[in-house]
Amino acid sequence: MEKREVEFALCVKNDDSDDLELRKIYRLLPDEKAAKDGYVRVVDESGEDYLYPESYFIIVKLPIEVQEALAARG
Repeated sequence: MEKREVEFALCVKNDDSDDLELRKIYRLLPDEKAAKDGYVRVVDESGEDYLYPESYFIIVKLPIEVQEALAARG
């Protein structure tokens, strides 16, 4: 079985949003339409997925083992 890579991003800006923690890694959800408009879709601290400006995050490349551990937490 092939392991699929998942994209993650580090939050570097939140403009005082209570639903994003600075310096926390979030899982990105695919959303081509949002990406064209300069946004990314993440599951934030509310537990729901929302769009945020791409500038709030830095995309990070993580080893498969780390991706699986982060994905398993919720």
